[in-house]
Amino acid sequence: IKHLTFVREPRKIPVVLSLEEVARLLEAAPGPKYKAALAAAYGAGLRVSEVATLKVSDIDSERMMLRVEQGKGHKDRHAMLAPQLLELLRDWWRIARPQVWLFPGQNPVNPMTTRQINRACHAAADMARITKRVSPHTLRHSFATHLLEQNTDIRVIQVLLGHAKLETTALYTRIATNT
Repeated sequence: IKHLTFVREPRKIPVVLSLEEVARLLEAAPGPKYKAALAAAYGAGLRVSEVATLKVSDIDSERMMLRVEQGKGHKDRHAMLAPQLLELLRDWWRIARPQVWLFPGQNPVNPMTTRQINRACHAAADMARITKRVSPHTLRHSFATHLLEQNTDIRVIQVLLGHAKLETTALYTRIATNT
C-alpha cells in the first residue's frame, strides 16, 4: 500500500504587532477586565481559550509564573508572568475581586467566553487605529516574535507557548528575520 502524501498549504506568515502597537491596543481596551485579559494574551503568550479559563489560583507571584491548565492537547504548563503583567492583573483583581475565574463571565460561575475576548480585541484595535488584522492570537504571535527578536532561545519559546513541535515555533523565525 502506497502512503499518500498530502501537500500542505503553506501557512500564511502571522500578523505581528510592534511594541508600540501592542501598547496602543492595550490602552484602547474596553475597560480594565479586557485590558488585563489582552495583556495576559500578549504578556504570557496565551491562547484565547487559556486566557478565558485562567483562575485566580493560577497566578503564582512567588515564582512569577502563570499556571495554564489543560491547554491545547490537554496539557498543563507554566507561562511566564512579567512584573508589568502581574501589576495589571492585580489592578483588575482589586477592582473586581474575582473569586474563582480571573475573568468571570456575565454569570460569575462561568469564565468569560473566547468570543467576548475576540470582540474586545477587535474593538481595541479599531479604537487604536490599527489597520492590521488583529485577533487575540495576534498578541500570542507578537509575544513570540518579540522574544525571538531579543535573541531568546527558540526552545525556551517553544516551552512558553506550549508547542508540542519545534516546527510550529519555528514559524515565528520567519517573521523575526523579515523585520
